[in-house]
Amino acid sequence: MTISSSLNAGVAGLQANATRLASISDNIANSSTYGYKRVETDFHSMVISSHGGSYSAGGVRATTNRLIDQRGPLVSTSNATDLAVRGRGMLPVAQASDVDAGNTDTQMYLTTTGSFRTDSEGYLRSESGLVLLGWPALPDGTIPVFPRDTIDGLEPVQINVNQFTGEPTTRMTLGVNLPATATEATAPGTSQQLSVEYYDNLGTSESISVTFAPTVPAIGTSNEWTMTLTDSVNPATVIGEYILTFDDSRSAGGTLATVVDAAGNPGGTYDPATGTVVVTVDGGPMEIDIGVTGQNSGLTQLSDSFAPVNISKDGSPVGNMTSVEVDANGFVHAFFDTGITRTIYQVPLVDLPNPNGMVALDHQTYQPSVESGSFFLWDASDGPTGDIVGFAREESATDVAGELTMMIQTQRAYSSNAKVIQTVDEMLQETTNIKR
Repeated sequence: MTISSSLNAGVAGLQANATRLASISDNIANSSTYGYKRVETDFHSMVISSHGGSYSAGGVRATTNRLIDQRGPLVSTSNATDLAVRGRGMLPVAQASDVDAGNTDTQMYLTTTGSFRTDSEGYLRSESGLVLLGWPALPDGTIPVFPRDTIDGLEPVQINVNQFTGEPTTRMTLGVNLPATATEATAPGTSQQLSVEYYDNLGTSESISVTFAPTVPAIGTSNEWTMTLTDSVNPATVIGEYILTFDDSRSAGGTLATVVDAAGNPGGTYDPATGTVVVTVDGGPMEIDIGVTGQNSGLTQLSDSFAPVNISKDGSPVGNMTSVEVDANGFVHAFFDTGITRTIYQVPLVDLPNPNGMVALDHQTYQPSVESGSFFLWDASDGPTGDIVGFAREESATDVAGELTMMIQTQRAYSSNAKVIQTVDEMLQETTNIKR
């Protein structure tokens, strides 16, 4: 009967608007929840077709959808490991309970923001019990090749706050001026000494001793020096010996003219293209830049003074870790008090064809599903993904003003459907009264 279908439609309207009010209430309740994705309720008419005769009301059906791809505004914080994704992509995380239990098959969950801090084991964990996942770096700071369509290779990011590290010296530059007057016939032939510190493979301070011995001719000027290098680990052993000749022309006066090996030189041959020689210290090969011939960088011979003007080297002594930061590309950098920085992890961004098809879980986490499609792990800022912002959190995507407006609309619609039920009731009462 048509009047009965009107009653059913009114009841369906009440149920649909109650569902919408529930989603609005959830959105407003989470208006201050970091990373919250609002729920949207849609209405769909239900049509019971009737070919001729009276019309039968089908009513309405409500469906809800969480807009996971909708992002909230970012706000700055004071914690370096407060992370938020700016743009497309999500951070991979795991449940702390799985990590603490030592499960090798850790389930990956996804989120767009989190406040991560080191726990008692050094894991970057949020207050809601989520542990950040990433690919571990090799000792030299490079990231190995890992599969991008599975979570194989992802590990909980663990920071050893008591970690020590040092970098061995593998290259040094000798910018030294030798006195031109020392190679004249009347010179006393005094050698010049220079000691350059370096760090071995264990971070211990050692040094290379460099002796410049002038060649004093019987007459005139030789412009020639013998450079001898020894290692402090074994001072009696020569690790390199070279004959240096300097130019005395008007156009290139004072620059290196030639570098040749001394007799029995244990070091590597001078490379004129790079201006370097390679000698072997106790820990391995050491590249020493003495300058390209014809140029005034490196070793020179000018005036009457011995002057180390530019001595530089790489490497560093052992230092303590002071802080950790995540850059826009997802690389986790550890900073040490010696000034060096090491890459220890890379956090990828996970992207899916349909983010809204994921399964929503507690703590603003989501799980890939059949509806979301297969995921892929991208380097942050690569492909379709955005970047990772440190010192930041993503606020709730809820617009309170908009939700309150929809609440008013829902309340009016609910009252209207209740009025329909009341009217149908009165009409049925009138039908009952016909018998009297």
